[in-house]
Amino acid sequence: MSGRALPLLFLNLGGEMLYILDQRLRAQSIPGEKARKVMNDIITTMFNKKFMEELFKPQELYSKKALRTLYDRLAHASIMRLNQASMDKLYDLMTMAFKYQVLLCPRPKDILLVTFNHLDAIKDFIRDSPGILNQVDETFRQLIEVYGGLSAGEFQLIRQTLLLFFQDMHIRVSIFLKDKVQNSNGRFVLPISGPVPWGTEVPGLIRMYNRNGDEVKRTEFTTDGNYITPQREGSFDLYGDRVLKLGTNMYSVSRQVETHMSGSSKNLASHAKENVAPNPLAKEELNFLARLLGGLDIKKPGGSETGFRLNLFTTDEEEEQAALTRPEELSYKVVNIEATQDPGLRAELARIAGELEVAEPSPASSGKGEDLLALMDGL
Repeated sequence: MSGRALPLLFLNLGGEMLYILDQRLRAQSIPGEKARKVMNDIITTMFNKKFMEELFKPQELYSKKALRTLYDRLAHASIMRLNQASMDKLYDLMTMAFKYQVLLCPRPKDILLVTFNHLDAIKDFIRDSPGILNQVDETFRQLIEVYGGLSAGEFQLIRQTLLLFFQDMHIRVSIFLKDKVQNSNGRFVLPISGPVPWGTEVPGLIRMYNRNGDEVKRTEFTTDGNYITPQREGSFDLYGDRVLKLGTNMYSVSRQVETHMSGSSKNLASHAKENVAPNPLAKEELNFLARLLGGLDIKKPGGSETGFRLNLFTTDEEEEQAALTRPEELSYKVVNIEATQDPGLRAELARIAGELEVAEPSPASSGKGEDLLALMDGL
């Protein structure tokens, strides 16, 4: 397992979440000012400096439940609300999209280009907010510094770690099924044609060498695929052409996206019933996340702000039906974390929140236990 996979997992899933929310905000005709506020609030929270510092420390991946908890809080960092069924669908779409991208990366190192594509798109969402842009650019620089010098072997270990995380997820997504890149069992179809990895040659030639390393014979063979040589390598700099299209916004053209449980996922749900006892390690992991995010209440609209509910389904009836038919074991219900109940941990959370305060006073300060997510919002 690689200790460097977590930042890439978090940033890429976060990028996919923002793509989906942007599409649904437009589809539901949410007023532009409210939609921008939601996107800005979530991105500000996601790229909070202290959280990024913790995220980039070498560590193992969080469990699926802990990571889901993290995105649940992130999605509710503004005035928008999602109910359980919509949050489940959002997380399913996020995870399956990034799983597909990791599978299709020509080289393990190209996972970094996928991440850069997500960050480039995020910067486009906040192009009119220079303060938030600086936060994203700082994360860009951290990525270049931490991952720029890694070897091909280290990137391969990162890729294997990510695929291990995704290996039991086989949710069928309509956009993938329509494009014939996913089978009805939820497994992806890998292409046997297209560009070969940068720095490699198109298959079709065998070279033979003698013991001195001199080439003595060549043999050509035919392949079933139609391979091409890429024209150039994608840019790993702060700005540049990434060349690779994986990680770009597939929702930029309005398309209705549905998710369905595959047979293998239903089997996974039936096996999950065999072990319903709470996992103490998972509980500790969530308590650690509480320390990272402050463990305080989700932000509530203040002053003249009015919240709204976002639906990831076409109608409310579809959303209600999805909530009823999803296996309980695969619905990531909120796990109560103990951080806010322990006086010692509560004091620690207050200290963390204090460190995140900004110099400018908040005009809508409530004076009673500022929410850490609200504090992040002011950065």
